[in-house]
Amino acid sequence: MISVQTQDFSLAEEYQALTQGNQTDGAVVTFVGLVRDFNQGNQVLGLSLEHYPGMTEKALAKIVQQARAKWDLGRVRLIHRVGDLHLSEQIVFVGVSSKHRKDAFDAAEFIMDYLKNDAPFWKKELTDKGPVWVAFNDKDKAAKAQWTVTS
Repeated sequence: MISVQTQDFSLAEEYQALTQGNQTDGAVVTFVGLVRDFNQGNQVLGLSLEHYPGMTEKALAKIVQQARAKWDLGRVRLIHRVGDLHLSEQIVFVGVSSKHRKDAFDAAEFIMDYLKNDAPFWKKELTDKGPVWVAFNDKDKAAKAQWTVTS
C-alpha cells in the first residue's frame, strides 16, 4: 500500500495491517519521520510539503518495486503526508515485513534513502528567519549511494 495524503496516520493501525493474518513473516520494521524544530542551522516552526500528484505515487511505487527486487519482502506500507504540518507531527511511515529481520531492516532503510532523493516532494520550512525551501543535501545523497556499491 502506497499513499500520499494530508491526513495523519495511526502507527498502531499501520502495524496491524503489516501483521494481521501474516503467518509467513517473522520480522516487521517500521519507521516514522517527524517534523523537527531545527534543520540546516534554522529554527523550524513548521513545514509545508507539496508534491506532483500521479508522478509522486509512481516514484514511490518504483522505489518499493526496487526494494522488492533486492530483498525477500512480505508486506510493504508507505505513507507520505503533504500539506501544512506542525512540529512533532508525523510526515512519513515506512513499514516492511519479511521472513528475516535483515531483509526488513535493509529494505526499510533503502526505501527511506531513495524516497529522500528520488520522490518528487518539495519541502518549505517555516523558520524563525522566514520560509526556506529545503534543498537536497550531501548526507542524503551519500545514504542513497551506499545501496549502489557492488559487493
